[in-house]
Amino acid sequence: MSDSSRPSSRSGSRAWIGFIALAALAAGVDLVTKSIAFARLGMPGTGLRHDLIPGVLMLETNLNEGALFGMGQGLGLAFAGVSLLAIAGIVAMMAKQTTRDDPLLVTALGLIVGGIIGNLYDRLGLPGLTWHAPAERLGEPVRAVRDWIHFVLPGVIDWPIFNLADTWLVIGAGLILLVSLRPTPTAKQGEPEGQTA
Repeated sequence: MSDSSRPSSRSGSRAWIGFIALAALAAGVDLVTKSIAFARLGMPGTGLRHDLIPGVLMLETNLNEGALFGMGQGLGLAFAGVSLLAIAGIVAMMAKQTTRDDPLLVTALGLIVGGIIGNLYDRLGLPGLTWHAPAERLGEPVRAVRDWIHFVLPGVIDWPIFNLADTWLVIGAGLILLVSLRPTPTAKQGEPEGQTA
């Protein structure tokens, strides 16, 4: 390996480590907070709720068989398949040096993968929950995302109950938007295109 290729290799390795660590941390925080919320507040419909800011920010549990913020109800297994494809696509992006050279993009992708893993864990039924209602589903395994954060602006919006994985996904998407809006680097003045050394 030439000396000139070593810095690029080292920065690429650091990018991979940062990406994996951030994804693992984001997924871990999401899963731990879900477990705590459901352990303390119980299953949805039990009537338990904790008001952080009364009427604005509440903690209450919900089971979402759809996608982000409740869209596509009943398509949980389909979304699980899409999630796996998304992770594969992001790993393919990370395999490109141009991606690994962009810390903001690596951060965005790490957060997105962490969010995907957190919700995928739930969709596969790995928490081991069973439905407590309705009667026809009693005892069936729950393959739904555990949500627990409820935000309301009275008279403006009643946001669907969500979790930290959803938050990571939204932040990651916002960072990607910022990356896409950055000006493209241009050649230095006085260096005509196609000039060779």
